Amino acid sequence: MTQTVLLTGASGYIAKHIALQLLEAGYNVRGTVRDLSRGAEVTDAIRPHLKDDSNLETRLAFVALDLTADTGWTEAMDGVDVLMHTASPFPLDQPKNEDDLIRPAVDGAMRALRAAHAAGVKRVILTSSTAAISGSALPAGDISFDETNWTDPTDPDTGAYVRSKTLAEQAAWNFVSKDAPDMHLTTINPGFVLGAPLDQHFGTSIQVIERLLRGKDPMLPDIGFSTVDVQDVAEMHVTVINKPETFGQRIMTVDSFLTFKDIAQAVKAAFPSRRIPTRVAPNFLIRILGRFDPTIKSIIPGLGRVDKIDNSRARATIGRGMRQARKSVVSSATYLIDNKLV
Repeated sequence: MTQTVLLTGASGYIAKHIALQLLEAGYNVRGTVRDLSRGAEVTDAIRPHLKDDSNLETRLAFVALDLTADTGWTEAMDGVDVLMHTASPFPLDQPKNEDDLIRPAVDGAMRALRAAHAAGVKRVILTSSTAAISGSALPAGDISFDETNWTDPTDPDTGAYVRSKTLAEQAAWNFVSKDAPDMHLTTINPGFVLGAPLDQHFGTSIQVIERLLRGKDPMLPDIGFSTVDVQDVAEMHVTVINKPETFGQRIMTVDSFLTFKDIAQAVKAAFPSRRIPTRVAPNFLIRILGRFDPTIKSIIPGLGRVDKIDNSRARATIGRGMRQARKSVVSSATYLIDNKLV
């Protein structure tokens, strides 16, 4: 019998890739969108990439749901076998009020899990982030970040996004532990996600590559990211559905740590005729600018930091190594250039 997956935030960059891989794997997908008009956008993005798009209208459906409201969640769960909760805000700029980011993330996750539990849905995959693992300094004695590490949301150096992902994941694990012990939860904790989007409605991470290609900044900050290809993130979500050994696990899905300079150099090497900034700004200059710009201020704790990551659980789960992050950088840039978006 074909399983039905409720995929929240279906119009997102990562979620579209997940929907595509779910459909290719034989699942029916019920995607949630804030406005049903976005459903056509998702369908149009996915259809060209399917090996067989017959009966797509019966295999891919949409419901209108809001992370901040209870309306419609009960009906949306009817007939659902798996909840895949990907919906969570990821802005490029820091909000003036961090609760504008934290509350939708935490309340949305809890709203989805409670509705799933009430409907008897036992399998849940939650999209978290490495932000919930490596958002604080590596504890003394540890040599690399792995799934046993947790970001301290009370750490004053953590920004609103890091807190939102940490608190949302913690709330999910606490709910399962206390109120839904029969629920099988797995969290996927991707890093900085890159790779060609399925359409021109892409997320914040691709905007970083877009900014590089436009040459907006004369110099780059000395910061970096644990980076991963969007196709690996999507595949991980689908792979774990029927893997009992992943029940109760966090899976840090990353390939390698890339600095801004690494990213810029990868783009420059692929497109040598374009003016791509590769010079790194002195840290003291970033700290001065951070006094006047809250977005710049938010990256100051990461200056000069290089995270060592242990992705052995992800590699074991997916059965191979991750796609190379540098190739994901180039495929992102290639998409933007080929579609004349820069």
